Amino acid sequence: MKKFLDEFKEFALKGNVLDMAVGVIIGGAFQSIITSLIDNIINPLLGLFFQTDFSGVVINLTDSVSIGIGSFISAVINFILMALVMFLLIKGINKVRELEHKNEKAAPEAPKAPTTEELLTQILSEMKKDRETK
Repeated sequence: MKKFLDEFKEFALKGNVLDMAVGVIIGGAFQSIITSLIDNIINPLLGLFFQTDFSGVVINLTDSVSIGIGSFISAVINFILMALVMFLLIKGINKVRELEHKNEKAAPEAPKAPTTEELLTQILSEMKKDRETK
């Protein structure tokens, strides 16, 4: 689990350009799913404890000033879920790349063609064998 969390932390803080491009494209597609999950499932479940929709939970400082803590926490949960989805996606892509790279290394190399010197040496030895047998 620690390795997983370390990889997630590295991804969240040190993504490369390809990872970020994939994140932007796929993130747009996943954003509506994650937002729906937060708005329609998580907030109502958390709202059971507050007797209201969780995104509507506020801390009133004065009559005219309030902090929208529920909305902020919902946005944080949304971000964490999006980052987790992107991390898992990139991790899968990297695993596929790694497997492809291993397959390239594992592919048998074509045998090297003998050099001219090796061919001449073989011909010479064959000619010597022929002379000895005659």
